[in-house]
Amino acid sequence: MNLAERVIDLAIQIQQIPAPTFEESKRAEFVRALFARENLDNVSMDETGNVFARLTGSGNGKPLIVSAHLDTVFPADTDLRVTRRSGLIHGPGLGDNSLGVAALFGLLWILRERRFVSVGTPLSTTSSDIWFVANICEEGLGDLRGMKAVVDRFGADVQAYLVLEGLSLGYVYNRAVGVKRYRITAKTAGGHSWSDYGKPSAIHELSRLIMELTSLELPSHPRTTMNVGKISGGTSVNVIASEAWMELDLRSEGQESLAELVRVVEKIIRDGTKPEVKFEAEVIGQRPAGEMDANHPLIKLAVACLHEQGLDAVLTSGSTDANIPLSKGYPAVVLGVTTGGGGHTVNEFINTEPVEKGLEQLVRFAERVWGIGKA
Repeated sequence: MNLAERVIDLAIQIQQIPAPTFEESKRAEFVRALFARENLDNVSMDETGNVFARLTGSGNGKPLIVSAHLDTVFPADTDLRVTRRSGLIHGPGLGDNSLGVAALFGLLWILRERRFVSVGTPLSTTSSDIWFVANICEEGLGDLRGMKAVVDRFGADVQAYLVLEGLSLGYVYNRAVGVKRYRITAKTAGGHSWSDYGKPSAIHELSRLIMELTSLELPSHPRTTMNVGKISGGTSVNVIASEAWMELDLRSEGQESLAELVRVVEKIIRDGTKPEVKFEAEVIGQRPAGEMDANHPLIKLAVACLHEQGLDAVLTSGSTDANIPLSKGYPAVVLGVTTGGGGHTVNEFINTEPVEKGLEQLVRFAERVWGIGKA
């Protein structure tokens, strides 16, 4: 079994352990045991549920932090069976982000095997520590809680934060999309669908609010989006609903654009309230925006490492764990392991052939930032 196959095999083992956001503990314990088996230093789990392990360098420079999130978007009872066909492997959560977690070990295995800088000039002058981190709560309402704890621990005193995502090979995430999320609840007196006909329904009122919100014209530059991702309410088919709620996701590449959208949305919600209809808006998630200049040495290095594998490099934006360090002005970048599709659906798949190149670009990036063998 070559190294890429070994990493894919480990990714499948990880994928088979359910890990919905807020329920990552079994997967975290599995990864902690693997870190211990690798004889890494300072293997531990923090109060948040993140798993840490240190590959000790020979110098005293700033560490490189390499992380991958443990959680998935899928409920614990999801059918996680894996199917293979030529060049493809299907499995919910396999690419996002079981392969990213497995790549922590792939990176470790290759670095240990080489113990030297194989290509290019390192950014650092000594081989400092690498911290491998498997963190929780990247998805959905996890609100990047795991990564917040990671950044609280290491702060600005790092070479860089390298975030691994299984399905993002060929992309260099240097811009963090700002996000604000609400749970919006409509409340009315309700009643009987026949005898109380004409009284306001929470479902009808919430539907009108959704239509008004989704009719807003959003800017394309900076890219700004809105999505109603979940809706629920009512009691029975013959009952005028007394309560209904939805979850609303607002995003923008521009902080000012997001702030303006938030202002407009909150005004629409306030204006929707009337004597017989009450709207309540609760903030359930917030992710800060941030950016590293395309000319930053870290970004240029990430692009170069992709080009050396014969791969195109696209600078892009996204809402990832990198939002936290980027929002604080700390050096951070997101890199992928392979290509695939169907992310966040049960039809998710990875392409197996690019994994080898994906691992190699990660190793070259880490070699030059870490400065292996330069002490």
